[in-house]
Amino acid sequence: MEAVQRRRVTVRGVVQGVGFRPYVYTRATGLGLAGHVTNTPDGVVAEVEGATAAVSAFCERLAADAPPLAVVDAVEHCEVPVAGGAGFTIVASRSGGPARTLVSPDVATCADCLAELADPADRRHRHPFITCTHCGPRFTIVTGLPYDRAHTTMAGFPMCPDCAREYADPADRRFHAQPVACPACGPRLRLLAGHPPREVTGADPVAGARRLLADGAILAVKGLGGYHLACDATHPRAVAELRRRKDRGDKPFALMARELADIEPLVHIGPEERALLTGAVRPIVLLRRRAEAAGLRSPDVPADGVADGVAPRCPDLGAMLPYTPVHHLLLGLPGDPPGPRLLVMTSGNLSGEPIVTDDDEALDRLARLADAWLTHDRPIHVPCDDSVVRVCDGEPLTVRRSRGHAPLPVPLPLPVPAVLAAGGDLKNTFCLGEGRRAWLSAHIGDMDDLATQYAFERAERQLESITGVTPALLAADRHPGYRSGRWARHAAAGRPLVRVQHHHAHIASAMAEHGLDGGRKVIGVAFDGTGYGDDGAVWGGEFLLADYAGYTRFAHLAYVPLPGGDAAVHRPYRMALSHLRAAGIDWTPGLPCVAACPPDELNVLRAQLERDLNCAPTSSMGRLFDAVSSLAGVCHRSGYEAQAAIELESAALTASAAHVAPAGSAYAFGLREPADGAAHPVTADPAPVLAAVVADVRAGAPAALIAHRFHASVAALVGALCGLARERHGLDTVALSGGVFANTLLSSACARTLRERGFTVLRHTRVPPNDGGLSLGQLMVAAAVHATEHHP
Repeated sequence: MEAVQRRRVTVRGVVQGVGFRPYVYTRATGLGLAGHVTNTPDGVVAEVEGATAAVSAFCERLAADAPPLAVVDAVEHCEVPVAGGAGFTIVASRSGGPARTLVSPDVATCADCLAELADPADRRHRHPFITCTHCGPRFTIVTGLPYDRAHTTMAGFPMCPDCAREYADPADRRFHAQPVACPACGPRLRLLAGHPPREVTGADPVAGARRLLADGAILAVKGLGGYHLACDATHPRAVAELRRRKDRGDKPFALMARELADIEPLVHIGPEERALLTGAVRPIVLLRRRAEAAGLRSPDVPADGVADGVAPRCPDLGAMLPYTPVHHLLLGLPGDPPGPRLLVMTSGNLSGEPIVTDDDEALDRLARLADAWLTHDRPIHVPCDDSVVRVCDGEPLTVRRSRGHAPLPVPLPLPVPAVLAAGGDLKNTFCLGEGRRAWLSAHIGDMDDLATQYAFERAERQLESITGVTPALLAADRHPGYRSGRWARHAAAGRPLVRVQHHHAHIASAMAEHGLDGGRKVIGVAFDGTGYGDDGAVWGGEFLLADYAGYTRFAHLAYVPLPGGDAAVHRPYRMALSHLRAAGIDWTPGLPCVAACPPDELNVLRAQLERDLNCAPTSSMGRLFDAVSSLAGVCHRSGYEAQAAIELESAALTASAAHVAPAGSAYAFGLREPADGAAHPVTADPAPVLAAVVADVRAGAPAALIAHRFHASVAALVGALCGLARERHGLDTVALSGGVFANTLLSSACARTLRERGFTVLRHTRVPPNDGGLSLGQLMVAAAVHATEHHP
């Protein structure tokens, strides 16, 4: 008789809510094995019993053949006593103990569900909540672990007999799919309109919503991780009204298109962008506009275009494809009456506030923004904005890491204690880490709003609960006024708190993403708008020699005054005038930045700079981009973060080879060595660049040429200073981080320059280069500093 063996198998990773137990069931029964499988806080645990060869075959490719949405981190198995019995079962989940499994992100509707959605013969035809084991909501509906229906916001929707039969059938695609439902037992879609809102009865809610959109209405649409505000993207008045109501300034809106063919005439879509647009995550993808589509148009927009107000003066259009059944229905299934095929889809909130998730709150907070609400009764437990990504040199560059990625962990190159890093105050994310995993939160937002701070606290508690991490160490930015830092200080409650310099955190984030263990320093180039420096100045144009435990400031942009703080950020002409004064260049009336400044303000600004009143020194590269943008006549007022820099990049992209070639080499920064040797950093002086820009402006050079030459000059500066750092310190790896490196023209030029000089270049792909990735770096620095202090 063949020997019989029984083994207990524990699988850890993203193995709950992705069809792993049905997969185990099918695999075990196919091999004639007895036993059972269950969800536990530790992961999926199975016991299999049968012939030794069959048990071995079961274990050998368990991870390799796993379901497509599963991410297997570890498989452990051990022999246990033979128990006898026949048959294999899925048993009730076990709770209790610390959570060690991983929750799946939300996943776009799969092709099989879409086929059923459009099939009149299918019982889920046009069901707005169609889902299966391979798609649908996960993270945003989870209330606890293990992942079972009782621990999701679907707990209040008992399955009908038909759904229960599918749920229990191992051969069915919905076998143990927790959000499974149908029109008989699932959530219900409703359309509300008017003020106060009342339900529109007697008609299909989606059909009514499509008619409203076609008529130019603004619709609040409940999605996976919160409400969107939607309108017809080809309707100029609707787009302008949404922009006005939301107090959006000129900040670009994102588009949702019915299919790729609807956006192909507008933007360039390469194979990498196509894969991102059509994959399971379905992020917003920033796509370069076609020149003919980006040109100015009259208010009468052609049927195949979008209103100019969608993304004014922006080189990109942010676009995504539908990722929920409601989206597909709203944009129309084959055979539906004509309706808008391009929708603006922007977060359901006022600018600066967190995304709205609660239904009553949506009716209240969005009342001044929306004409109608397309909503439903499945609660959203976790807010989650859309992710944003672009492609740079054939690789993804994540701008916002949220839906479709959160709460998947980032693998760490070194084990860390249980740490919580609070992030920064702009584009906030926080990060929990323990062992070799770090969990970046979904996008939280800007912490200057009280509602955002409450959202931060709720999200932090929720992430602790599903990761099982109880932090013993906290990290925060060194800025004394950051709200995230104040929260960390209060929340520490006696636990150690490590304050991390802003740009050191940026570089550490890039190092961690690329798996560096910190055994050798890197040359870190950190370019952004603002970060609190060790000397109290506003840093942002930094060259650091860094590992996780510390850094040396090797070089930086020369300090210039930041007149009026935020006033200089919102009015780039102020930074241009400050830079001109620092460079010893007169404010002559013919310069665009001088003409843009009202005469009274010009006199006040002159006195302010002369007396050094409210003029913090800054080395910010972001502010230098603002200054050149205004000096070249591109952008004088900034209605959203980095607007002047984005429009300068847009101008540079329009520079033709004929314009660029005769101009010769890039502008040149001056390099000043410290007078007392190596005790102080090298200073990169932008004065020669400003003088050359002024000469070009006075000579009538086009703004596109100036913008192009300026980008080239910054790339040349990066190459020169990194070369100097290598010459003096023997380092040959460069990490590029900070929000300025979301500019793909600059990022590509810097990387090319450095690689031509033989450097290894680290750029962000999975973690944002902006402050959305800051918390990962804070976590790594805090762990290293804490370890050094306790184990010197």
